Formats: sequence, C-alpha cells, structure tokens
Amino acid sequence: MGTPTHMKSRFFLVSAFLAALALSGCNESSINDFAPNPNKPLPAALVQKIKAKGMSVGAPIMMRIIKDEHILEIWKQKTSGRYDLVTAYNICAWSGKLGQKKKEGDRQAPEGFYTVRPAQLNPNSKYFLSFDTGFPNAYDRSHGYTGANLMVHGACSSAGCYSMTDASVQEIFAFARDALKGGQDGFMLQALPFRMTAEKMAFYAGDANFPFWKMIKEGYDQFELTRQVPKVDFCEKKYVFNRTAVNGGTFNASAACPPSELPATLASAEAAYQIKYEAAFAAALKKYESLPVPVVMGGKSRPLDKKWKPAPVSMPSTMAFAAAAPRVTAPMMSKAPVKDGPEAATATAAADQAPQSPAVAVAAATAALSPSKPDGKASVSLAAKEDAAIVPVPVANPNAAVPVEPAAPAVPPKKKRWWLLGN
Repeated sequence: MGTPTHMKSRFFLVSAFLAALALSGCNESSINDFAPNPNKPLPAALVQKIKAKGMSVGAPIMMRIIKDEHILEIWKQKTSGRYDLVTAYNICAWSGKLGQKKKEGDRQAPEGFYTVRPAQLNPNSKYFLSFDTGFPNAYDRSHGYTGANLMVHGACSSAGCYSMTDASVQEIFAFARDALKGGQDGFMLQALPFRMTAEKMAFYAGDANFPFWKMIKEGYDQFELTRQVPKVDFCEKKYVFNRTAVNGGTFNASAACPPSELPATLASAEAAYQIKYEAAFAAALKKYESLPVPVVMGGKSRPLDKKWKPAPVSMPSTMAFAAAAPRVTAPMMSKAPVKDGPEAATATAAADQAPQSPAVAVAAATAALSPSKPDGKASVSLAAKEDAAIVPVPVANPNAAVPVEPAAPAVPPKKKRWWLLGN
C-alpha cells in the first residue's frame, strides 16, 4: 500500500491524463460541429430522400408552419412541377396564442402567407441561424399591423418568433440556401394556425380570428388541390389567390379589387371540393356548437394549453354561420374563365365552361381524375405531368392529413456557448 503522498500523486496524474484525453476530443473540427455553419450541406440521408422523390437539391421549396401541432414542414418541387413533403421539424417554441400578429410587442407569432428572399437569411444571427418571415406583408400593412424582426431561428426561445432547436434550424437554413442558390427568387412561408380541415374550422368557428382564417383557407385549399405554390395578391385589405386581373386591372392591397378570374380547371376542382367541405363543416359545427371557444396557447403547449379559459363568444348555429360568413371569393368570380394563358390550350371542353351547378363542377373534376395509385393519391394526366405551367389535376382528398415524419424531440434551451460570448 502506498503512502498518502504517493496516492495523492497518482490521483493528480490520473486527473491530468483524463483532462488531456477530454481536450484531445475538443479540437477545431468538433467545435465546428456545434457552431452555426451557413454553408453546411444537408445530411446525406436527406439528399438521398430528395433525389428518390424526383427532386434536385437546388429545386424550389415552400415551408409551412402548423402552429397547433408545433410543426414546420419542408415542401420541395418535383420535376412534374408539383410539390411534395420532404420532412418536418418540431417547433421548439412560439409565443402568444392562435391568431394574427397585429402590433409590436403583442408577442404574437405571425400568421399568413409570406415570401422569404435571400436578403432575409441571416447567417450571423445571435440565435444560431435565422431568416426573417417577411412580416408585415402588404395585407398586414394595409391593416396598420406593426412589428419587425419576426424570425424563424434557433436557440429554442421565442418572443413572437418561431424558434427551433439549433440542429433543426441548421437543416432548415440549408434547405432555404440551396433553393435560393438554385435560382428560386424567394420561397413561400405559410404560417397557419392549424390544418384547415372542415373539422378544425368548425372547432374554431366562434374564435375572433375566424374571418381571417376563412379568408386564408382559400390559399390552403388551392395548395392542397394542386400541390403548387399559390400566387398571392392583395386587394380591399384581404388576400386573393391564383387570380388573374382582367380588363387592365391591377391588385393593390388598399384599393378595390379589380375584376379577376381563376383558371378554369382550378375553379372546377375548387367548386367540387367546396360541396364536400360545406357538408362536412355543417356536420362538425353541430358537434361543437355547444362547447366553449378554445384558445390554444403558445410556448411549449401541445396541442392545447391546460390553463386556457374559454372566451365569452358563443358558437353560431349552422344556419347563422352560413348567412354571416359566405366565401370571400364568391364576389370576385367572373362569369367566364380566362381564355388566354397556358391553361387554355390544355383545358378540357367541360373545364372551359365556368361551373354552372354543383353537378357540373363535380363531373368536371371527376372526369379529370385518373384511377387512384396504390398510395391513395390520384394520378394526373400525362399532359399535366409534362407541362408544369397548367393548373394540375387535384388529388382525390385535399383535406387528408399530410403524413408527418418523426422529428427530433425538442431540447431545453442551452447556455450561450463560450466561443460566441461577446458576439
């Protein structure tokens, strides 16, 4: 047995060896694994998945946020022109509750349709990596809504932003960077309160935000029908989607809406879908009309905050709702579809006629659908596959839940790393 002095010496030698071993693993390479890297490529597994889906790494993207599910989805364009879901990430934190952001300091995370351009990406963010959502857009400004620096960023902390884990935002940033480098001028960010199915819309029908949600639902529906990013314009302080102004008119967020039209195939498909939606909505509304109005809180609640208190708003009856909230798009539909543009050359005779009745609309949409594939999605005609400029044939069930792949679990906020101190 050694003396106390010898034992103490051995202890210090072992401690020194372990410290040296630990430091040998903390080299520049391993530090870079944890530091933000705006040029870090996507993981090989994701690249392989992108190629397997008929996409290129530099193909255009669209991002979609589903607030109540704490999910950010990445959609990417295939060679057919349609978009497909690549992956999804857990949103670590968002603040406020469901509903629009209206003023600086309300701590609300924005909702709506926004465009993210190269200048909005911030590789030197204090929150690992980030990009600006584009709030306020023309709609927000027309209503006098204020706020700035509403971001999607890392660091898992939010005060009106959508905050991700650092690992998630590293990949999200790479998706954005690659698409913009690939030639996309800017990608769409859809920030939605929930998946806008008949069931969800009925559940929130008494909420003060419902008129706004009903308005932006048209853009949600059209993306679900076409799997193409909708064209977004603004007039009369509201959103309009996939419309073409006629007779020399133009769209201005604060001005009256010009005469405008939807492409014929999209108008037929939307009318057919709307028939099914209204029936499902009425049935769901009866189920929920006796319940208090829900409020979904932000932060890390999922999906409902246990402390929510019902707002003093009564649910409307089915008939009262139908009378009080007609579709906002109806007054803007003109009698005849657009006769110029790429869709005119490929539209069928039935689609070249504006929907005159529900039966005509259903027949036109049904005739356009080819037999279903084994995965449950309808096939599209060869012409629609080869010509991405036309409005594609809708999928069979636009309100079906989009499958979300498992994402890494959220982790608690980390202390600021020592090499970033002072930045």
